[in-house]
Amino acid sequence: MGDTMNTAMTRPVLAEVFGANEGMALRIRQVALVILGVAALTAAAKIRVPMWPVPVTMQTFAVLTIGAAYGTRLGVVTLLAYLAIGAAGLAVFTGETAGLAYMAGPTGGYLVGFAAAAALMGWLARRGWDRDFGRMVAALVLGNAVIYAVGLPWMAWLFLETKGAAWVFQWGMGNFLLGDALKLVLAAMLLPTVWAALGRGR
Repeated sequence: MGDTMNTAMTRPVLAEVFGANEGMALRIRQVALVILGVAALTAAAKIRVPMWPVPVTMQTFAVLTIGAAYGTRLGVVTLLAYLAIGAAGLAVFTGETAGLAYMAGPTGGYLVGFAAAAALMGWLARRGWDRDFGRMVAALVLGNAVIYAVGLPWMAWLFLETKGAAWVFQWGMGNFLLGDALKLVLAAMLLPTVWAALGRGR
Protein backbone atom coordinates (compact mmCIF):
# COMPACT_ATOMS: atom_id res chain seq x y z
CA MET A 1 0.00 0.00 0.00
CA GLY A 2 2.88 2.35 0.83
CA ASP A 3 4.47 1.81 -2.61
CA THR A 4 1.14 2.49 -4.30
CA MET A 5 0.73 5.75 -2.41
CA ASN A 6 4.29 6.83 -3.20
CA THR A 7 3.74 6.12 -6.89
CA ALA A 8 0.54 8.15 -6.88
CA MET A 9 2.39 11.05 -5.29
CA THR A 10 5.22 11.02 -7.85
CA ARG A 11 3.50 10.62 -11.19
CA PRO A 12 5.33 12.01 -14.22
CA VAL A 13 4.17 15.34 -15.56
CA LEU A 14 3.40 15.68 -19.24
CA ALA A 15 6.77 17.14 -20.23
CA GLU A 16 8.54 14.07 -18.83
CA VAL A 17 6.70 11.69 -21.14
CA PHE A 18 8.47 12.91 -24.27
CA GLY A 19 12.19 12.66 -24.98
CA ALA A 20 15.19 11.71 -22.87
CA ASN A 21 15.01 11.67 -19.09
CA GLU A 22 18.68 11.43 -18.17
CA GLY A 23 22.11 12.71 -19.05
CA MET A 24 23.01 15.54 -21.39
CA ALA A 25 20.00 14.85 -23.59
CA LEU A 26 17.75 15.61 -20.61
CA ARG A 27 19.49 18.95 -20.01
CA ILE A 28 19.16 19.89 -23.67
CA ARG A 29 15.46 18.97 -23.59
CA GLN A 30 14.92 21.05 -20.45
CA VAL A 31 16.62 24.09 -21.97
CA ALA A 32 14.51 23.68 -25.10
CA LEU A 33 11.34 23.47 -22.98
CA VAL A 34 12.25 26.64 -21.09
CA ILE A 35 12.83 28.50 -24.37
CA LEU A 36 9.57 27.14 -25.77
CA GLY A 37 7.73 28.06 -22.58
CA VAL A 38 9.05 31.64 -22.59
CA ALA A 39 8.04 31.98 -26.25
CA ALA A 40 4.56 30.63 -25.47
CA LEU A 41 4.15 33.00 -22.52
CA THR A 42 5.21 35.96 -24.66
CA ALA A 43 2.84 35.04 -27.47
CA ALA A 44 -0.03 34.43 -25.03
CA ALA A 45 0.53 37.83 -23.40
CA LYS A 46 0.13 39.54 -26.77
CA ILE A 47 -3.11 37.77 -27.73
CA ARG A 48 -6.11 39.97 -27.00
CA VAL A 49 -9.54 38.36 -27.13
CA PRO A 50 -12.45 40.84 -27.35
CA MET A 51 -14.70 40.28 -24.34
CA TRP A 52 -16.93 42.16 -21.94
CA PRO A 53 -16.14 44.08 -19.79
CA VAL A 54 -12.49 44.15 -20.93
CA PRO A 55 -10.43 42.27 -23.53
CA VAL A 56 -8.52 39.35 -22.08
CA THR A 57 -5.15 37.87 -22.92
CA MET A 58 -4.18 34.21 -22.84
CA GLN A 59 -1.37 34.87 -20.38
CA THR A 60 -2.82 33.12 -17.33
CA PHE A 61 -3.87 30.19 -19.54
CA ALA A 62 -0.24 29.77 -20.59
CA VAL A 63 1.10 30.21 -17.06
CA LEU A 64 -1.15 27.57 -15.51
CA THR A 65 -0.84 25.13 -18.39
CA ILE A 66 2.95 25.35 -18.42
CA GLY A 67 3.06 24.87 -14.66
CA ALA A 68 0.98 21.70 -14.91
CA ALA A 69 2.75 20.33 -17.99
CA TYR A 70 6.30 21.08 -16.82
CA GLY A 71 6.09 20.31 -13.11
CA THR A 72 7.10 22.59 -10.26
CA ARG A 73 10.85 22.90 -10.84
CA LEU A 74 10.90 23.36 -14.60
CA GLY A 75 7.72 25.43 -14.52
CA VAL A 76 9.16 27.88 -12.00
CA VAL A 77 12.47 28.07 -13.89
CA THR A 78 10.52 28.90 -17.05
CA LEU A 79 8.49 31.62 -15.32
CA LEU A 80 11.60 33.09 -13.68
CA ALA A 81 13.34 33.16 -17.07
CA TYR A 82 10.31 34.94 -18.52
CA LEU A 83 10.30 37.49 -15.70
CA ALA A 84 14.05 38.03 -15.99
CA ILE A 85 13.76 38.72 -19.72
CA GLY A 86 10.97 41.20 -19.02
CA ALA A 87 12.97 42.84 -16.23
CA ALA A 88 15.84 43.27 -18.71
CA GLY A 89 13.55 45.38 -20.87
CA LEU A 90 12.27 43.05 -23.57
CA ALA A 91 8.55 43.60 -24.21
CA VAL A 92 7.37 40.09 -23.30
CA PHE A 93 4.47 41.19 -21.08
CA THR A 94 1.01 42.41 -22.07
CA GLY A 95 2.10 46.03 -22.38
CA GLU A 96 4.25 47.64 -25.05
CA THR A 97 7.07 48.22 -22.55
CA ALA A 98 8.86 46.18 -19.91
CA GLY A 99 11.72 46.64 -17.46
CA LEU A 100 11.83 47.02 -13.71
CA ALA A 101 9.68 50.15 -13.77
CA TYR A 102 6.92 48.27 -15.58
CA MET A 103 7.18 45.39 -13.11
CA ALA A 104 6.82 47.81 -10.20
CA GLY A 105 3.51 49.01 -11.64
CA PRO A 106 -0.01 47.57 -11.29
CA THR A 107 0.83 44.21 -12.87
CA GLY A 108 3.89 43.56 -10.68
CA GLY A 109 2.10 41.48 -8.07
CA TYR A 110 0.39 39.37 -10.72
CA LEU A 111 3.73 38.66 -12.42
CA VAL A 112 5.14 37.36 -9.12
CA GLY A 113 1.92 35.41 -8.63
CA PHE A 114 2.51 33.69 -11.97
CA ALA A 115 5.62 31.95 -10.64
CA ALA A 116 3.84 30.91 -7.44
CA ALA A 117 0.85 29.60 -9.40
CA ALA A 118 3.10 27.62 -11.75
CA ALA A 119 4.75 26.02 -8.73
CA LEU A 120 1.37 24.99 -7.30
CA MET A 121 0.15 23.66 -10.65
CA GLY A 122 3.28 21.55 -11.01
CA TRP A 123 2.88 20.18 -7.49
CA LEU A 124 -0.74 19.22 -8.15
CA ALA A 125 0.07 17.72 -11.56
CA ARG A 126 2.69 15.53 -9.91
CA ARG A 127 -0.20 14.11 -7.90
CA GLY A 128 -2.33 13.44 -10.95
CA TRP A 129 -4.66 16.43 -10.80
CA ASP A 130 -4.02 17.18 -14.48
CA ARG A 131 -5.36 13.82 -15.68
CA ASP A 132 -9.10 14.35 -15.39
CA PHE A 133 -11.36 17.32 -15.99
CA GLY A 134 -12.76 17.71 -12.48
CA ARG A 135 -9.47 17.77 -10.63
CA MET A 136 -7.90 19.93 -13.31
CA VAL A 137 -10.68 22.48 -12.82
CA ALA A 138 -9.97 22.47 -9.08
CA ALA A 139 -6.24 22.88 -9.71
CA LEU A 140 -6.82 25.80 -12.06
CA VAL A 141 -9.15 27.52 -9.60
CA LEU A 142 -6.45 27.23 -6.96
CA GLY A 143 -3.80 28.48 -9.39
CA ASN A 144 -5.91 31.51 -10.30
CA ALA A 145 -6.53 32.16 -6.62
CA VAL A 146 -2.78 32.24 -5.98
CA ILE A 147 -2.29 34.82 -8.75
CA TYR A 148 -4.96 37.07 -7.28
CA ALA A 149 -3.73 36.48 -3.73
CA VAL A 150 -0.42 38.07 -4.71
CA GLY A 151 -1.61 40.55 -7.33
CA LEU A 152 -4.63 42.09 -5.61
CA PRO A 153 -2.78 43.20 -2.44
CA TRP A 154 -0.15 44.81 -4.66
CA MET A 155 -2.90 46.71 -6.49
CA ALA A 156 -4.38 47.72 -3.15
CA TRP A 157 -1.02 48.98 -1.91
CA LEU A 158 -0.67 51.13 -5.02
CA PHE A 159 -4.23 52.43 -5.41
CA LEU A 160 -6.42 51.80 -2.36
CA GLU A 161 -5.85 55.20 -0.81
CA THR A 162 -6.42 57.20 -4.00
CA LYS A 163 -9.06 55.16 -5.84
CA GLY A 164 -10.82 53.11 -3.16
CA ALA A 165 -11.53 49.44 -2.55
CA ALA A 166 -14.28 49.11 -5.18
CA TRP A 167 -11.97 50.35 -7.93
CA VAL A 168 -9.16 48.04 -6.79
CA PHE A 169 -11.47 45.03 -6.83
CA GLN A 170 -13.01 45.91 -10.19
CA TRP A 171 -9.72 46.52 -11.99
CA GLY A 172 -7.67 44.08 -9.96
CA MET A 173 -9.99 41.09 -10.32
CA GLY A 174 -13.67 41.68 -11.09
CA ASN A 175 -13.30 42.71 -14.73
CA PHE A 176 -11.30 39.59 -15.51
CA LEU A 177 -13.33 36.84 -13.85
CA LEU A 178 -15.45 36.01 -16.90
CA GLY A 179 -12.38 35.66 -19.10
CA ASP A 180 -10.67 33.60 -16.41
CA ALA A 181 -13.62 31.22 -16.30
CA LEU A 182 -13.52 30.63 -20.05
CA LYS A 183 -9.74 30.11 -20.04
CA LEU A 184 -10.14 27.75 -17.10
CA VAL A 185 -12.54 25.53 -19.03
CA LEU A 186 -10.20 25.48 -22.03
CA ALA A 187 -7.14 24.60 -19.94
CA ALA A 188 -9.11 22.00 -17.96
CA MET A 189 -9.93 20.16 -21.18
CA LEU A 190 -6.46 20.39 -22.73
CA LEU A 191 -4.16 18.36 -20.48
CA PRO A 192 -6.61 15.56 -19.58
CA THR A 193 -7.31 15.18 -23.31
CA VAL A 194 -3.60 14.78 -24.06
CA TRP A 195 -3.19 12.25 -21.24
CA ALA A 196 -6.19 10.30 -22.51
CA ALA A 197 -4.77 10.29 -26.03
CA LEU A 198 -1.56 8.82 -24.61
CA GLY A 199 -3.60 6.16 -22.84
CA ARG A 200 -2.43 7.43 -19.44
CA GLY A 201 -5.45 9.17 -18.00
CA ARG A 202 -6.47 9.00 -14.38
